[in-house]
Amino acid sequence: MNFEIQDLSGTFTTFDIIVSLSLSFVLSAIIGWVYRLTHKNVSYSQSYVQTLVIVGMVVSLIMLVVGSNIARAFALVGALSVVRFRNAIKETRDVGFIFLVMAIGMTTGTRFYVLAIAATVAICLVMVLMSKFNWFKLDVQRQVVKVQVPPEPEYTARVEDVLIDKCKEFELVSTESVRSGALSELYYTAQLKKGTKPGELISALSAVNTGQRVTVLTGYDQTDI
Repeated sequence: MNFEIQDLSGTFTTFDIIVSLSLSFVLSAIIGWVYRLTHKNVSYSQSYVQTLVIVGMVVSLIMLVVGSNIARAFALVGALSVVRFRNAIKETRDVGFIFLVMAIGMTTGTRFYVLAIAATVAICLVMVLMSKFNWFKLDVQRQVVKVQVPPEPEYTARVEDVLIDKCKEFELVSTESVRSGALSELYYTAQLKKGTKPGELISALSAVNTGQRVTVLTGYDQTDI
């Protein structure tokens, strides 16, 4: 049996390694800065952005290893299939950034350097423009209204009378029993009438629910709950 160690690094040069990893680092870092610049919600994570840079470089390295060898490609797929990620992605745009750095890593790893640079510039420019000009923004702002009331139906009717007076439209989302059945917790989505402030709605609801808890969450569609 032949136990000689074979060095396969001759399939790419040292220059290829330096350029691929350096370019993937620079482009992934640019994508990370664009993510930071365009992030608007409260769930910003430095660790996530650092991971974007790492993923771009790792994918570039993987593409260097795979090259045009089908056997190595299937071996890497099998090895990577055992990896499981437990952290939930809070925003769909975060998934898009992950795919973007993976694509950049693939292009730099396969030495399509001009394509990698052009794609990074074009896609990052689109993301900055969408963030700056608020493309596809829905101008209708809705609130989540959470009210605790005694379980008698008359209190629910009083709450809805207030919502009719203060809101342009509203919808009951769910009803939940709390404090061992002593109270009912009502969840509504609502759109306040023009000129009505959330504080006015809270005061009006507090006057009809026997002093129980009232919560109005404004802009919930832009906030991580």
